[in-house]
Amino acid sequence: MNMLIQIIILFFIGLFSGFMSGMFGIGGGSVRIPLLNLAGLHLLHAFAINLFVIPFSSVIGAITHRRNIDWHIAWYVIAGGTLGSVTGAFLVGLLSSLMLAFIFAGVSGITVLGMYLDRIAPGLYQQINPGLKSIIPLAFVLNLLIGMRGGSGGSLFPPFLRAMKLDVHSAVATSLLVTVFTALAAIIVYWNRGDIRWSPAVFVLAGSVIGVRVGSKMSLKTKPFWLELGLSIFVILLALIVIYKALSTW
Repeated sequence: MNMLIQIIILFFIGLFSGFMSGMFGIGGGSVRIPLLNLAGLHLLHAFAINLFVIPFSSVIGAITHRRNIDWHIAWYVIAGGTLGSVTGAFLVGLLSSLMLAFIFAGVSGITVLGMYLDRIAPGLYQQINPGLKSIIPLAFVLNLLIGMRGGSGGSLFPPFLRAMKLDVHSAVATSLLVTVFTALAAIIVYWNRGDIRWSPAVFVLAGSVIGVRVGSKMSLKTKPFWLELGLSIFVILLALIVIYKALSTW
């Protein structure tokens, strides 16, 4: 019975995080990683499972959003983001659980700030206009940060792409495409280190594939303000819980 309950929990973690990923293109890891950590997995294993799930769920989301993908910009972001993702994955193996928790929380805060930058600081948002030559190094830095918290860039790419004046649907679609490549690059590093726990990964993947499909379909129709606000609050709360758990076991 305990095994069945654990399977159900892992499936619903995948379902919920996949839905959020498809709906907002922010990367399900903002939700998936802290929930897996709360379910008893070490942060490093939660990072690995998150990256294992992303290529599958992002492909489904990208196919659903394919008409909105900005292919010209996507290849530049993939180039810089993949390098940053691999570098971040290597560095993660050298850090303590407490440091990983603080990095996770910090990037989660940057994610939420990026979602609302055009409303919090519209003047700054209007001044941001990176050219194609700067996309690769900027994508590298962004994915280096997100890679050090077990992600593939999906949390920061939509705000980054929106700052480049892509509309929200194009930003979500392009982000989903890019994260397929950045996650695949990073997961090789985790695989070689033996960080992937395959049994939980399969159940989380099953839920995520369903969730991202539903979320992507809904995202094409609407982007509700209150759901976006609720997600931001939820992401911050989960990040704080991850820090609390790390401190309590330090």
